Amino acid sequence: MIFPRGRRVLAAVLLSVVLLTTACTAQAPSRFDQVQQESSKQKSGQAVAKKATQGSEFNKFFPAEAAGYQRVFTQEKKGFAEAKLKKDGKDLAMLSISDTTSTPGAAAKFSNSSKEIGGYPSVLVGNTQTAVLVGKYQVKVLSRSPSFTASDRADWVEKFNLDGLAKLK
Repeated sequence: MIFPRGRRVLAAVLLSVVLLTTACTAQAPSRFDQVQQESSKQKSGQAVAKKATQGSEFNKFFPAEAAGYQRVFTQEKKGFAEAKLKKDGKDLAMLSISDTTSTPGAAAKFSNSSKEIGGYPSVLVGNTQTAVLVGKYQVKVLSRSPSFTASDRADWVEKFNLDGLAKLK
């Protein structure tokens, strides 16, 4: 009877040694870990420029709630603010203001614009977005419902305080 008991003890000791040696060995970093370390060290090319306007500064330029419409702010960060436009509890559109300092290419699409809304260059982006450039700020209305047309988007862009936004520095 001593022999089977010795086997159990030996098996337990061997299992402990195997677990201890495998748990203590260092693992080589994966390719994802290396990319994460490299991107964390980058100082240039950050997503938001240091000179970008705080998102909270944009809130006062958004359209006020109108009869039957509700404006719900959903995101506010440096260089960007966004709100949902709702009617009867349904999302109709997304309203946003962004500082193009962080994305210089965003302003370039307005250079060939032949349309204006509220006196500012306007572009249609695909079938669902209408945008205007106000100084260094892009004001955008994005349809979230098929019933919210390009004409509706243009009307809501005009409801922003575009002239007030133009004075923001």
